[in-house]
Amino acid sequence: MIKVTLKDGSVKEFEAGVSILDIAKGISEGLARNALCGMVNDKVVDLRYILNEDAEVAICTFDSQEGKDALRHTASHVLAYAVKRLFPEAKIAIGPAIENGFYYDFDKENAFSAEDLEKIEAEMKKIVKENPQIERFELPRNEALELMKDEPYKVELINDLPEGEIISFYKIGDFTDLCAGPHIMALKPIKAIKLLRSAGAYWKGDEKNKMLSRIYGTAFLKAKDLEEHLEALEEAKKRDHNKLGRELKLFMTDEKVGQGLPLLMPKGAKIVQVLQRWIEDEEEKRGYILTKTPLMAKSDLYKVSGHWDHYKDGMFVLGDEEKDDEVLALRPMTCPFQYTIYNAEQHSYRDLPLRYAETSTLFRNEASGEMHGLIRVRQFTLADGHLVVTPEQLEDEFRGVVDLINYVMTTLGIEKDITYRFSKWDPKNKEKYIDNPEAWESTQDIMRNILNHLGINYVEADDEAAFYGPKLDIQFKNVHGKEDTIITVQIDFALAERFNMTYVDKNGDKKLPYIIHRSSIGCYERTLAMLIEKYAGALPTWLAPVQVKLLPISDKYNDYADEVIRSLRNSGVRVEGDFRAEKIGYKIREARLERAPYIIVVGEKEANEKSVSVRSRKNGDEGSMNFEEFKARLLKEIETKEI
Repeated sequence: MIKVTLKDGSVKEFEAGVSILDIAKGISEGLARNALCGMVNDKVVDLRYILNEDAEVAICTFDSQEGKDALRHTASHVLAYAVKRLFPEAKIAIGPAIENGFYYDFDKENAFSAEDLEKIEAEMKKIVKENPQIERFELPRNEALELMKDEPYKVELINDLPEGEIISFYKIGDFTDLCAGPHIMALKPIKAIKLLRSAGAYWKGDEKNKMLSRIYGTAFLKAKDLEEHLEALEEAKKRDHNKLGRELKLFMTDEKVGQGLPLLMPKGAKIVQVLQRWIEDEEEKRGYILTKTPLMAKSDLYKVSGHWDHYKDGMFVLGDEEKDDEVLALRPMTCPFQYTIYNAEQHSYRDLPLRYAETSTLFRNEASGEMHGLIRVRQFTLADGHLVVTPEQLEDEFRGVVDLINYVMTTLGIEKDITYRFSKWDPKNKEKYIDNPEAWESTQDIMRNILNHLGINYVEADDEAAFYGPKLDIQFKNVHGKEDTIITVQIDFALAERFNMTYVDKNGDKKLPYIIHRSSIGCYERTLAMLIEKYAGALPTWLAPVQVKLLPISDKYNDYADEVIRSLRNSGVRVEGDFRAEKIGYKIREARLERAPYIIVVGEKEANEKSVSVRSRKNGDEGSMNFEEFKARLLKEIETKEI
């Protein structure tokens, strides 16, 4: 007999050789009917999995992410099965479950058309209705290679597996695929399938490899849930910053400029300017001192910092080390430059903490397949900063950084949309990190204690740290559900020693400081993308590139309109007039599409009474109002950064 500890802590005994499905039946028939996969000692497994020793076991239904993934991973195999039925010449690559769906990559001469997707989806539903048996089996390497000899991508994956690795397959009807699983027991639970789109994707995500055709889809237990999901996707499309930002003329891209190099148009540039001025002023209030450093440096600087060894592939290098006496690189980070400023003079413990801040233009050589709108780009502007502190100051200064970030997030109205991730190193990934296990563990313990003292609700993630220290990452999901890091706070245990940064302590001894790397608002481009999606382009008044759109009813009232515009501009309000000879209804509709917070109309009555007719996004048509009263209300809304 073996002991099985269940999720609620209870312990049940079963005979060795019991399957996860039988354990589910032993708990309840209802659970067994709804079970899609299981977890054994936190590892996701098939319901077919046989247990021969004591273990912790959880049964996963569609209510869990693991259950959703098992169903959707199976649906991806159904997709591959359908494609092979309809397009036998297509070669299959990989097909994982992803958040909210699945995809499968194919090597096919021509890309899939919209009509192809309709046919494939119909074939998938036909396969599900047939409900063929799903079987799992294992083969030795030579037999696995023979079985997959006509599928070159599967052969490559098998050859990539280390010696001794289990090579498993799943068979659905007459379709067999190399796969580690898990999969559900039968196709019957897949009640609702939808193929969403096709796109190009490089094999293994490497732009040096062949471009494959990727089909995205999703699957649910109930048609109603699928309908709700599709409605949410439509809403996401409306909010997608890549689409909306271009429609609102906030940014653009151009092939002649290059991929990952967006151009901020006047309205987008104005939003970033407002954010930047606000952040720089706020940082100054909190004791930060400003630096301005070069956009590039010799390779010597990056060799000291470790970027040359650990980050060179992500940098734009100018020159050839073998041919040129001097090789330069565009900066991916600001830290080595600010450390150089610190080292320009000897510091005492009385000088610390030193809080350096800089609005930094940075460059990272992102792969072409990774770039997306304003979220992932090759040149970006960061509200960067580094705090040089004594060990005794570390926690208070870290707290101050988090307080600044919380203030920024609250003011932007996104404090409830963010999550926190404690990003740690992975000792197995030695090439990625500075090799000092003792310092890593010590620094991670320090950061964990600080986070616990601050009461931050965080998750831990291995292999997500910076190469020189652990991070607190502030995470935000875009409208498509993809999570991105918008701000990081890092504790650096290594670079002070590398740069020989010291301070003189109370006893006159030279000591190495701790360094906190941080941002306050993150990358301005990514923050702009996040705000566009959060507010569907209708930014709060203080951030809106055009705060007031002024519309004279006819050119007879242009003089009064000009008077109102001058008064507002002199008070710092961003206002535009629409003096076109168009009907007022048409001009109002256009102003609404531009997401202007306030539309004011002036005609004979307003000119005589020194008033304005106000329409606001919040209250709709507010009618006539004394102009000075309206201006006072508007200025207060802007000053208080009302959301």
